[in-house]
Amino acid sequence: MSNGSGTGPCGACKFLRRKCVKGCIFAPYFDSEQGMAHFAAVHKVFGASNASKLLLTIPPNKRLETVVTLCYEALARVRDPVYGCVGHIFSLQQQAVTLQAELAYVQARISTLQHHHHSFPMPPPTPSQADVAAACCSNLSSSVCTTMDPSIDITDLCNVLDQQLDNSM
Repeated sequence: MSNGSGTGPCGACKFLRRKCVKGCIFAPYFDSEQGMAHFAAVHKVFGASNASKLLLTIPPNKRLETVVTLCYEALARVRDPVYGCVGHIFSLQQQAVTLQAELAYVQARISTLQHHHHSFPMPPPTPSQADVAAACCSNLSSSVCTTMDPSIDITDLCNVLDQQLDNSM
């Protein structure tokens, strides 16, 4: 930020190879070290002039959020020119749907096992099955859906629960 502090040009002006003047619209948001890489993406996708015009129309208290959004979208567009950040959002939505389906399946199997446990005596599970079942139940006991232990494979867990259900009938 050369704008009077003497620390050099901001990342945007450094990228554009121009003198950073006092009151540079980009200086508060693109520092001279990391800001250059972010501004390069913004410049490639939106153009420096368009980004500058956009920032000038935004109230100063909202500009930081605007710059963060511009940078996020620009970096996403550089990585995926067709879908941009929408591709990432879609991927996360698909992951959430898959995890919700897995959670619903496991909860249904646990409910079925609990119902059959009260109706029929179940043979004691082998230690490895007990460890897996205990780890699953401890992960599902909280009211907030948390990330399951990565060492537990959902398929193995469902197979163990299915075996226990078959053995109890």
